[in-house]
Amino acid sequence: MPDRSSDAIERVAVVATLRPGSRERATQILAEGPPYELAAAGFRRHSVFLAELAVVFVFEGSGVEGLVRDLVDDPARSAAFSAWGP
Repeated sequence: MPDRSSDAIERVAVVATLRPGSRERATQILAEGPPYELAAAGFRRHSVFLAELAVVFVFEGSGVEGLVRDLVDDPARSAAFSAWGP
């Protein structure tokens, strides 16, 4: 039987708290789509769940923890996250 351990899909969830009244703006940001190419970044899948006071980003792929860390540590790609600041 072939070794499929390298094909394992892992998940990382990033949860952010929204300020009261900012859900509409969060919806607009999400409608624009990801600020980077998911496949090029190594992710197999990416999901977002929006609640009234929180947004949850779920990243999936092989070695996903390192992929998320690389994304956050890259000044060019992580600059797009500033839209979430306000």
